[in-house]
Amino acid sequence: MKEIESIIKREIEITQVKLMKPLVWAYIGDCVYELFIRMNLVSKTKLDPHRLHIETIKYVKAKAQAETLIKIQEKLTQEEKDIVRRGRNAQAHHQPKNAELADYKYATAFEALIGYLYLSKQDERLKEIFELIINEN
Repeated sequence: MKEIESIIKREIEITQVKLMKPLVWAYIGDCVYELFIRMNLVSKTKLDPHRLHIETIKYVKAKAQAETLIKIQEKLTQEEKDIVRRGRNAQAHHQPKNAELADYKYATAFEALIGYLYLSKQDERLKEIFELIINEN
């Protein structure tokens, strides 16, 4: 049970978060962003699960994430821009199947930002970023 509580509370030191590879941030950010999109759609629509899935994909695919990052990039802090840069430059060991390489790199950068903010418990800033995203769409 302690492991579950630790996961829910995100009991991880900021020094550990900063030492993680950007692709680890992106791995977590992918989950957090998809959950945000799903919850947003569930709360604002009355779609059935299949349509929810179809709508979610429109937001979480690489091209959409890359476009989202470009839209909010000017509103990021210098630290966030550094995280984005590190995420964009991270070396993935596979080629994207359904995306252009540039979109894939920007999507990874976006996911890295979301993952970093989540892991470092910057919940207020994460909320601000999500509000920027909602207002941009």
